[in-house]
Amino acid sequence: MISDPLDAAEAANATRDRARRAMIDGQLRTSGVNSPTVLKRMAEVAREDFVPTASRGFAYMDRAIRLDNGASLPAPVVHGMFLEEADLNGDEHALVVDSGAGYLAELLRPLVAKVTEISVEDALGSGRKGKGADVLMIDGAVEEIPAKLANRLCDGARVITGLATNGVTRLAVGRKGQAGIALMPVQDVGIPQIHAFDKPRGWSF
Repeated sequence: MISDPLDAAEAANATRDRARRAMIDGQLRTSGVNSPTVLKRMAEVAREDFVPTASRGFAYMDRAIRLDNGASLPAPVVHGMFLEEADLNGDEHALVVDSGAGYLAELLRPLVAKVTEISVEDALGSGRKGKGADVLMIDGAVEEIPAKLANRLCDGARVITGLATNGVTRLAVGRKGQAGIALMPVQDVGIPQIHAFDKPRGWSF
């Protein structure tokens, strides 16, 4: 008996919908992510569309996913926490340092006035002139934020990122001031580290 392709597609959609709901109820809410706006956006975006084909079956599991470029997409709860901490009002210009998936930028698009998405390599470059961004999100954990990236932000811009210290990663928030970006750790959470943002290693004896 030949199965109906439409029935198969409907079954697959139902499975993904259940997985997305389980992500929201079992991961986000239990981790303190309760903003209706954030939960709605996490429910709307098909995370499976932003991971390699072989990983689509576990796109909503509480784990990071390896991307084809060697980087990793953080677990769903990390993105939920990012959006919750950002407390967006819809007028912001958000700058997203993306590790290759495009998922975080897609989550943000209807929540802000403008999204500028750049790669890790672009973030380490000289940057572009013009009005700075109001919000910076880095889709991974970093040891430091380079001055060239900070220069892309306006004074007082909010920063939401993962912060890596001695191998421990935390959600961190901060603002850009005259002395640079000051970050405050908020909560321990597993976030894939972006080693391009590691601090230079000095001599040890």
